[in-house]
Amino acid sequence: MPATQRIALVTGANRGIGFEVCRQLAHQGLDVILTSRDPAKGEAAAKKLRDQGLKVRYCQLDTTDEASVERAHRFVSEQFGRLDVLVNNAGVFLDPSREEGPATSAVNAKLETVRETLETNTLGPFRLCQLFAPLMAKNGYGRIVNLSSGMGQLSEMNGGFPAYRLSKTAINAVTRIFADEFRGKGIAVNSVCPGWVKTEMGGPGAELSVEEGADTIVWLATHADPAPSGGFFRERHPISW
Repeated sequence: MPATQRIALVTGANRGIGFEVCRQLAHQGLDVILTSRDPAKGEAAAKKLRDQGLKVRYCQLDTTDEASVERAHRFVSEQFGRLDVLVNNAGVFLDPSREEGPATSAVNAKLETVRETLETNTLGPFRLCQLFAPLMAKNGYGRIVNLSSGMGQLSEMNGGFPAYRLSKTAINAVTRIFADEFRGKGIAVNSVCPGWVKTEMGGPGAELSVEEGADTIVWLATHADPAPSGGFFRERHPISW
């Protein structure tokens, strides 16, 4: 199947890295489904890309809402009958900042913050993989890219920001599990650390542009066979777990 016919869905894509991933995928000829929790913001973002001549449509999706996830799955199944690329980009960083003092410590962390972070950063992507990986398997092709972070690396784990760290370590486990269970079925599942990117989450002092942050994600999302699977990547190179 030529790349111009590939269908891609990107979560949390009304701004930042997700928006840029949609732009780059559409530029490569993919039919892109831009999703976000807020319909007004999502529709505006999709229109902005369509005004650039790109093939992008909008679908409302709150990855923490089971009904919303199931509606998105029905939309994709009924409109296309398949999904070729899933980018689990939607994420939150709810831990207090260093400026807020000891609240960032694991000792003082609120379990409510940990639960809410895991719901968005881990369980949402897990549910989307549950629904869309089997759909990909029916067509013998799929690329799933899970947004992670170096803060989730066990090899370099430090203290502070426990909710975010736990959620990113856990999404790496989701990557490994699905990569193994769908091995040999044409589906590549990988994690990406985009680096410190100039987004609303990363802040203006970040080192990388959104274009640079999206590069490895798009590279894995469009990687030709044989594609790597079950890996953790930064700047197109594997990194330790």
